Amino acid sequence: MPVNFRELEEGLSRLDSVDAARVVNQGSTITEVHVIAAAEKPAKQVVRDVQSLAMARFGMSIDRRVISVVQISPQDLDIVSAARAALTRISESPNGTRTTMEVTLRYQSAEFVGTATGPPVSSARLRLIGEATIDAIEQTFSAMPPIALDAIAVSAAGSREVVNAVVATATGTGGENLNVGAAIVGESRDDAAVKAVLSALNRRIANLAE
Repeated sequence: MPVNFRELEEGLSRLDSVDAARVVNQGSTITEVHVIAAAEKPAKQVVRDVQSLAMARFGMSIDRRVISVVQISPQDLDIVSAARAALTRISESPNGTRTTMEVTLRYQSAEFVGTATGPPVSSARLRLIGEATIDAIEQTFSAMPPIALDAIAVSAAGSREVVNAVVATATGTGGENLNVGAAIVGESRDDAAVKAVLSALNRRIANLAE
């Protein structure tokens, strides 16, 4: 199955450890991966994050020797990211046999809060977070067509956990578009769930922001 290198770049740019990424290919072969990252995380860890996401989402093995990492201190980092909606916080409000998840996204200078309510059980938690993320995105971008969370789950990529999200939107001809996003689990599965949904919708968000 051919790899969409633009989607790979977008997925890499969603990693916590990566601020921007560029993939250079010759046909179906990746010859170079250039990454800009903040200085807080060791470069070797950034390389492993890049390899893990590529394997988990695309089933592609990237030779670490073709990955180039440039690290810049946050105060000097000046990357155009206006098209990104960034996670600000996740909160939960339990109420008996129901719980409400709130996901807050920041876009430019404003914050948008999305919510989803359901049973307070561990098996439903990631889905509620994913649905709350979609609610926040639809508030952030009023021109976004209706979105449904088709699936969200945790999988293993080597020794790492990855959250994968599939979102569905309708086409103008009555069909459906399915987009897949992935995020490596760092400190929290909750955060990774939000970032996986954002990853799946990244291209649509970028088009709306133009």
